Amino acid sequence: MDRPSIRQLESLVAVAETGSFRRAATSLGISQPALSAQVQAAEQVLGIQVFERDRRSVLITPAGEDVVGRAREALIAIDAVGDAARRRGEPLVGSLRLGVIPTIAPYWLPALLPEVHRRFPKLELILREDQTARLVALLSAGQLEIALLAIPVPGDFTTAAIAREGFVAAAPRGGPLSKHRGKLTEDDLDDQRVLLLEDGHCLRDQALAVCKRAGAVEAMEVRGTSLPTLVQMVAGGLGVTLLPEASATTLVPKHGPVVLAEFAKPVPGRTIGLAWRTSSGRLREFRLLGETMAASAEKFLVETRTKLRRTR
Repeated sequence: MDRPSIRQLESLVAVAETGSFRRAATSLGISQPALSAQVQAAEQVLGIQVFERDRRSVLITPAGEDVVGRAREALIAIDAVGDAARRRGEPLVGSLRLGVIPTIAPYWLPALLPEVHRRFPKLELILREDQTARLVALLSAGQLEIALLAIPVPGDFTTAAIAREGFVAAAPRGGPLSKHRGKLTEDDLDDQRVLLLEDGHCLRDQALAVCKRAGAVEAMEVRGTSLPTLVQMVAGGLGVTLLPEASATTLVPKHGPVVLAEFAKPVPGRTIGLAWRTSSGRLREFRLLGETMAASAEKFLVETRTKLRRTR
């Protein structure tokens, strides 16, 4: 029985995921005619039509849905062959596709990656920044091998905690919270107008849980697309917000229109960690990566908390 080639399988998956022959060809680094030839050859070998296509759109057929799913699984299994060979030698060698959520990437990666690169100089990290739901979907589909995000996450994933990051309150200078003496409790947020990120950010859900416990009121008519946007809203007097401590000193300059206030224990916050498919078979390597990041994270948090005290 004739079998489709690896290149043909990659072409089918790329077209299905991008919804475009042009974008699929670009992602694979080949010309569009070459991609079309690979898809046509695969359809001939399989004896089915995988895609319906015209000048405007590409639709996957019902039979094609099943074939593309199997093709994706096959490519994951093929990658695992190379992974197994590498693991017989030194760990964390070659490329590794790492997803990171936007509220972590710009603040944590500069602190975590230098030691990773020092310990594993042959590791090439390919980074993808996206919201949690999308990263989880990419992990499940085998398009990412590991992700750095707030844990736990839904699905069949193994996780390794890196650090527990507390939240700090950001308030307009001169407002009630800025005049508070000592550290805040969640009760101090009672009746405060709290600004949150828009839907899709896991940080929104975590901050919203704090607000509900405290009796705070979410500003429903305004939602930020990013942490810097939230800080600008606070500076404009629209309300207060909660920031992860790693981002706070970067986003809020001393003597500016926004002030920071720490919480008393137990400090509300989130756990940052790595997540990967339980079936990946790279437990030892990913645990090692997690341990390396955790050591750097501990030092980073000590420095961050010292800066926070100086900022106040």
